Amino acid sequence: MSTTYRFLIVDVFTDTPFSGNQLAVFTNATGMTDAQMQALAREMNFSETTFVLPAEGEGDVRMRIFTPARELPFAGHPTLGTAFAIAGPLQSTLLRLETGMGVVPVLLEREGAKIVFGSMQQPVPTVRPFDDTDELLAGLGVSASRLPVEVYDNGVRHIYVMLESFAQVAGLSPDFARLEAVAGEMGVNCFAMEDGRVKTRMFFTDIGMGEDAATGSAAGPLAVHLARHGLLEWGAEVVISQGAEIGRPSTLYARADGSAEKIDGVSVGGCAVVVAKGEFQV
Repeated sequence: MSTTYRFLIVDVFTDTPFSGNQLAVFTNATGMTDAQMQALAREMNFSETTFVLPAEGEGDVRMRIFTPARELPFAGHPTLGTAFAIAGPLQSTLLRLETGMGVVPVLLEREGAKIVFGSMQQPVPTVRPFDDTDELLAGLGVSASRLPVEVYDNGVRHIYVMLESFAQVAGLSPDFARLEAVAGEMGVNCFAMEDGRVKTRMFFTDIGMGEDAATGSAAGPLAVHLARHGLLEWGAEVVISQGAEIGRPSTLYARADGSAEKIDGVSVGGCAVVVAKGEFQV
């Protein structure tokens, strides 16, 4: 016998349908096996698909996140998008999502019944130098990074390369085979800062997507990276643009609180919009 599982499609880090980062949310995945979740994530073929389950600990619900290739312990746009998808009927302004990296609170702003903005408290990342900078830069087709090339890990590992200008970021044409050899399962985040704003492009080599439209898990560590190196004040919000080069313009808002000696918190926010709903017979 088959079971019906309903899903929503949410465009995340945008308030405009058919932009931002696409996400499928299965709003009640009770009874679904790991293999079925992975198969459905492959079928949807978005960068991530989430599956909502009853809470097991201190959260309101539990969320599992799958790329077309594997499960992730945490990711940003799936967390924000899932909160938008399921919080509407709950009339809640705070939703606590259980993830593989612990409970992630999402604070929601409403205008009447409509959710208009959400901000998640992300896991505080660890940081270390990247070991093979020269080969990474060669794979990107650039000669240097303005800041040290470092790896941040908040459940997803990201490498950060700072370029000279928005135009240089927009003009990137990386060698994905070379990036895969040097970066593996890590995302490669290339960014530039102009007039206090940031433009970024994120390249993944292990999930079959190539370039990501909006990477919430990378936005928080990026704010930390900028603050650690003196380009952003601790506690100040930075506006990040991503996705224009693949036709999915996105806007993310990130902030790192604390200091280089002790990071007190990392938050990432943005908008999202539900654009479709459907069901699978599994």
